[in-house]
Amino acid sequence: MIKITFPDGSVREFEAGVTGLQIAESISSRLAQDVLACSVNDEIVELNRPIHEDATIRLHKWDDEQAKHAFWHTSAHLLAEALQELYPNIQFGIGPAIENGFYYDVDPGEGVTIKESDLEAIEKKMAELVAKNENVVRNEISKAEVLKMFGDRGETYKCELISELEDGTITTYTQGAFTDLCRGPHLVSTAPIKAIKLTSVAGAYWRGDENRKMMTRIYGISFPKKKMLDEYLVMMEEAKKRDHRKIGKELELFMFTEMVGKGLPMWLPRGTALRLRLEDFLKRIQKRFGYQQVMTPHIGNKQLYVTSGHWDHYGKDSFQPITTPEEGEMYLLKPMNCPHHCMIYKWQPRSYKDLPLRLAEFGTVYRYEQSGELHGLTRVRSFTQDDAHIFCRPDQVKEEFIRVMEIIQIIFKALNFENYEAQISLRDPNNTTKYVGSDENWARAEQAIVEACEEKGLKARVETGEAAFYGPKLDFMVKDAIGRRWQLGTIQVDYNLPERFQLEYTGSDNQKYRPVMIHRAPFGSMERFVAVLIEHTGGKFPLWLTPDQVAILPISEKFNDYAEQVKKELEQYDVRCIIDDRNEKIGRKIRDNEVKHIPYMLVVGEKEQAEGTVTVRRQGGINEGSLKIEDFGKKIEEEVNNMINKW
Repeated sequence: MIKITFPDGSVREFEAGVTGLQIAESISSRLAQDVLACSVNDEIVELNRPIHEDATIRLHKWDDEQAKHAFWHTSAHLLAEALQELYPNIQFGIGPAIENGFYYDVDPGEGVTIKESDLEAIEKKMAELVAKNENVVRNEISKAEVLKMFGDRGETYKCELISELEDGTITTYTQGAFTDLCRGPHLVSTAPIKAIKLTSVAGAYWRGDENRKMMTRIYGISFPKKKMLDEYLVMMEEAKKRDHRKIGKELELFMFTEMVGKGLPMWLPRGTALRLRLEDFLKRIQKRFGYQQVMTPHIGNKQLYVTSGHWDHYGKDSFQPITTPEEGEMYLLKPMNCPHHCMIYKWQPRSYKDLPLRLAEFGTVYRYEQSGELHGLTRVRSFTQDDAHIFCRPDQVKEEFIRVMEIIQIIFKALNFENYEAQISLRDPNNTTKYVGSDENWARAEQAIVEACEEKGLKARVETGEAAFYGPKLDFMVKDAIGRRWQLGTIQVDYNLPERFQLEYTGSDNQKYRPVMIHRAPFGSMERFVAVLIEHTGGKFPLWLTPDQVAILPISEKFNDYAEQVKKELEQYDVRCIIDDRNEKIGRKIRDNEVKHIPYMLVVGEKEQAEGTVTVRRQGGINEGSLKIEDFGKKIEEEVNNMINKW
């Protein structure tokens, strides 16, 4: 008999060799129908994988990310199985589950192209295969055997992957006539896959190397119920309307041009005004929390990043080094701000009384993303991080964590990101060799993060083994207005950089100690955050943030001078106005400014000019009647101040 420990701490005994599915059946038949995968000792496995020793178990239903991962991973294999039947000479690359669905990279063969118009036929073939209810069979296999298997099939991409694997660690998964090199996990069978949609076809270089073969990447998504797919497709239609690239162009916020370079955004006046207001908003909060602003160069000596370790970790994703006329001198466009901040800390001796030291910077960094991975503002080669680094004593970590959490929650509340969850990432206690820092420091930091979340009443999912090599972290995942998840705020504890840069402070006992470093970016990057904000709001920004708060609409050109007078008076109340003095009918002006999501429209004509008033129309067609110019200015001023005073 073996002991199985459940998430609530209860323990039950089962015969050795019991499976997750059998354990689910012992609880209830309904649970056994709903469960899709399980975690045994924090490793996600198939429900039919035997358990031979005492273990902890967690059963995953559809709402769990682990269940979706197994579901979509099996769906990727189902896609490959269908492609194998439809395209006899096809070769397969990789086919993982992703955050929303799955994809498979394939080489269809010489002279063969898979187009968007082919997706419907592939979907039909996938549905035929699902109807067969094929079991998914896991097999442990030797390196020699698996190389022969895929070599005989002419699978050059798979053989390349196999050559890099260690013998004794290799597994394959088979469903029907399709066998794939794979670590898993998967569903027990294809039966739960009830609804499938292949969403797009794209190009992707083999293994992300633009010097290698361009593969065909087919994206898809699947669900256990057709209703779920229908709801997802409706959401995707809404997402198209909210696409930040489309709205950004309509509202004249930012632009890209090949002449400047791929992935290098340029902020137009309206977008710049919005971004600067976001920066000012965070600067005001940071000042309240004791941060000091710094500024660092856009480049740094290569040795700076060799010392920090970023050259080893990010060198291939950085722009190529910049050489100077001086022999052997090399610089990099900076991929990270933290090494620069370490040097500011090291600039002068520090005492325990100086800590915590909180350094903040809106620092622009550069990374050479593959051109196929670039996407609007969410994936760019130049972006500005709302970066801050806190240098503190180990006993200050918890307090500093709470303070950063408070900043993030203020931001989320101000911008109506009220549906969010958090994840605490801890190190793997069974494999501590891959982490830096003492056991004592890790235990203290992990406990501080857990206690900080408890004190703030933040329900956070704990993931063991997900910590960065340099320390534990807390990530915030936000759901936007149409239910999509985005990772925004992050707080990370770092023992690595203080060690690499030999950072020190003098303790009260006059001995030298290493500070702990906390990395913190509530927005993440200004570019990505603005993209998420655009899609969350659909371009209807809060009144305090929107580039143009008011559009003044003269009924005819006779009232353009009065419109200018209204604008000047409103600017005394810090109201941001534009005048639409086009030679168009008032109905057309109203419709056009509705599309621009301007919160207020002021119609002015003969009556308004005579009375010194404006006729107020709120976004969405809400008429608020006639107001004196002064009264409207005070109304907007009060409305904005009420919003700001909340934070």
